[in-house]
Amino acid sequence: MKIPYKHLVNSIEENPSIEDISNKLFQLGHEHEIVDRIFDIEFTPNRGDCLSLYGLLRDLSAFYKIDLPYEVYKSDIDELSLDFQNRSTDACPKISFLKIDIEGEVKPYAQYLESFFNDLDQKKNNFFTDVSNYILYELGQPTHCYDNDKLSGRLSFEKVNLDKKQGFKTLFDKEIYLEGENAVFKLDEIIINIAGVVGGLTTACSENTSTAIIECAYFNPEEIIGKSLKYDMKSDAAYNFERGVDPYSHDQVLRRFIKVVEDHATIKTIKKVEYNFKDLEETSFKFNYKLVNKIIGTNISEQDICKYLNKIGFIFDDDLLMVPSHRHDIKNHNDIAEEIARMVGYDNISPISIKIPKIKKETLNKREEKIKNLLIDKGFYEVINFPFVANDIEDPIRLVNPLDSNKDSLRMSLRASLIENLIYNERRQKESIKLFEVSDIYTFDKKIEKSKKIGIIASGRAGKNYMNFSKKINKKYIQNIFELYVSKNKLKIENISRDEINSKKKSPIFYVEFSLNDFVGAIDGYESTSKKPTNFIKYKEVSEYPSVIRDLSFAISNPSKSKMLEDVIFSQKINILKEVFVFDYYINQKINEIKIGFRFIFQSNKRTLIDKDVDVILDDIIDECIGIGDIQIPGLDR
Repeated sequence: MKIPYKHLVNSIEENPSIEDISNKLFQLGHEHEIVDRIFDIEFTPNRGDCLSLYGLLRDLSAFYKIDLPYEVYKSDIDELSLDFQNRSTDACPKISFLKIDIEGEVKPYAQYLESFFNDLDQKKNNFFTDVSNYILYELGQPTHCYDNDKLSGRLSFEKVNLDKKQGFKTLFDKEIYLEGENAVFKLDEIIINIAGVVGGLTTACSENTSTAIIECAYFNPEEIIGKSLKYDMKSDAAYNFERGVDPYSHDQVLRRFIKVVEDHATIKTIKKVEYNFKDLEETSFKFNYKLVNKIIGTNISEQDICKYLNKIGFIFDDDLLMVPSHRHDIKNHNDIAEEIARMVGYDNISPISIKIPKIKKETLNKREEKIKNLLIDKGFYEVINFPFVANDIEDPIRLVNPLDSNKDSLRMSLRASLIENLIYNERRQKESIKLFEVSDIYTFDKKIEKSKKIGIIASGRAGKNYMNFSKKINKKYIQNIFELYVSKNKLKIENISRDEINSKKKSPIFYVEFSLNDFVGAIDGYESTSKKPTNFIKYKEVSEYPSVIRDLSFAISNPSKSKMLEDVIFSQKINILKEVFVFDYYINQKINEIKIGFRFIFQSNKRTLIDKDVDVILDDIIDECIGIGDIQIPGLDR
């Protein structure tokens, strides 16, 4: 966001230099550049409250005495009667409308308004739209202006799911095509506005508009995120909505809107209506200044910490800290500690030496290694999942300060993560899925307890070899793996219903979870038959395109050449040939002939393959194989 130095300093009593303000912005964590005495600031996504002139001044009030820059209309406003229906209150829990009617000529723009357009090289449109754009810059709250004369009919808001593209002409006269889920405003069921992104041409204000309807809304950010990018629309309003605006600012914003209009035109009538469809949770918690000091390693007095917080809009009600409604990012003491650290300055916090005791390097748990080797020998693959999950279980163990708000709880089982892994592989046409994970899980009984578990999930074919290819994984298959190593009373195999995971696959899913201590001593003597990798295995991109499967069955009349055939096939280095394995093997001793069936799996990372792509490669492989001699493909006509 760009904010000229003079716009800031006009409201700061101390009249600081541009360098001083710059230093304070860096201290607050607001990275920026200065070009032609204009701050070009990159705010972090959680600081949508700073995306305005007023918002940034509010943050700088930690250091300066701020003379808040705007006046509002203070008289009573009549109630507006509007035919409006909200069909998606979760997406838009709060919205207000202002009807304002002016008469006569609009005066030349006052200095504060003209300065906005000149200093930031903004393009003027029409009076009401110009005021709306200025309000967004000054207060950070988007508003949208409709021409009242073009708004006859029922106005409604709703989320729609369009199964086919629908044309929509924006107020910039650009044709775009809506598809999928969108939050929109409709006039008599015709879409006139993509909520929070851009309005439509049919109801837009013009230079001739004298009566306007001003919409001022709070949208759930999730409904706006990605829409401007999807439709290739540069939208400052969407940028702010995506980061969260103050849901309780509508009255002040619209009163400021009226005041700006009043400064430039004669107002005939004004009316306003506010809709509160859903109360939004306001954050407050019992405050402990000692905990704040502990988090950042300081010894700041309670009085000074309270003073810092009061400066930036926090209010205390006895020992309860009330978080201002514009600070969506503040949830707990960790967030408050960060605020105090920013205001004090990280460079001003005295470092404290810490001593980390030396610990003996732990050797890998031998039993864990034996269990892993057993499963790898049986064709299982190890997976590693995040230890954090969504709190969609009963009595979750929630994190105080999660990295991802969608995964704010500790895992209490490996089951859900392994089911996700299985679904991921099934959707990519994997026929044999055998996975395991060894990880810590957490339980809570008076205190948090940690224990190491191993989870195993399997479905589909028993293996990718001629002995197991035609066999399906069943309960007996799982029991046979563990019968020597786990006592029967611990071997509790679950058959997971496919109804639970909404899957169209038919193969049964089996899951079992053990503690490492559930294994008996026999596992300690297990000797692995698999070779450990000698080189680091680099990540390979997983294709989102479908695979193509082809089977070839070779008849070898000279058995001594079977090894030559395998060498030719397994040595193929072709980019789209992802996997080859033997699925059938038969020796006909009567006629001294060997039959070997090979499965070839082709897949591209760039596009969907067609038959021609695969046929050309297979023809070359077949020619090379038959060229060995004494080898043919029964039924192949060449």
